[in-house]
Amino acid sequence: MANRWGHQAGGADPYNQFATPRDDKLGKVRDPLLTASRWFKRRSQKEKVLLGSICGLLALFLMWLVIEDHDNLFIMAEFVHFAGIGMLLYKLFSKKNAGGLSLRSQELSALFLGIRLFCSFMMEYDIHTFLDLLTLLATLLVIYMLWFPLKDSYQAAEDNIQSYYVAVPCLLLACIAKPGTQHKLVFRIMWAVCVYIEAVSVLPQLRMMQKAKVVEKFTAHYVFALGVSRFISCAHWILQIIDGDSFLLQAIGSGIWPAMVLLSEVVQTGILADFCYYYVKSYAEGSGVIHLAAGIV
Repeated sequence: MANRWGHQAGGADPYNQFATPRDDKLGKVRDPLLTASRWFKRRSQKEKVLLGSICGLLALFLMWLVIEDHDNLFIMAEFVHFAGIGMLLYKLFSKKNAGGLSLRSQELSALFLGIRLFCSFMMEYDIHTFLDLLTLLATLLVIYMLWFPLKDSYQAAEDNIQSYYVAVPCLLLACIAKPGTQHKLVFRIMWAVCVYIEAVSVLPQLRMMQKAKVVEKFTAHYVFALGVSRFISCAHWILQIIDGDSFLLQAIGSGIWPAMVLLSEVVQTGILADFCYYYVKSYAEGSGVIHLAAGIV
């Protein structure tokens, strides 16, 4: 008996005449990403840290091979930072929710970007000035969203590290360790302040995420972008030393300021390293949900 499509009941389907036995097994074909994720998940904690370190070294080696002018790494770092702010803005405009986002970290970011932008106009003025302007404008927009349209969803009670607790010590340190250039003293102190504030500006955000234990997706993307940005910036100094930059080596040994700049890069990278580890770990294990352990900050 023919069915409604004109085929004989129980007969072969003419539309399936090109099917092969292999097609029935496609559902069993292994996904290489899933296989790699499961393999990573079975590794011990020490093995995961070792794998992460190897990946970092490979990234450094790749940068050393591909990028001839290492100053371009600073441009890359600033672009990644701007991209991270873009993820926050996408979250704020699309989700209409500021949950998990630290206003204090954004205020500190705006502060060091504003100081650096002013100093750039007065002292050097180059492509970094333009990138800093874009990032500052995007950061100010984030702050505006937290202050006004999304004020009700901002978790002020959890964001309790006041900005001046971070900014004032940085100002005091800048009065001690600052550039030894020929610029006016106030400009040299301001430049040092922005370097030190940048190094620790993410602390309120990390502290807020640690209290929440589980990190919201777009906030996690933003902080991971900051970590990548700091890694690229720190890689600039490491590669300069590897290449035997005599000027840099002499500068580090000539006074406290160059050493403090390098230390600030290392401190900032170290602060974000733990979070980046949990970020990569969560996605490597296939969950995409970042759970932070106690003591990350």
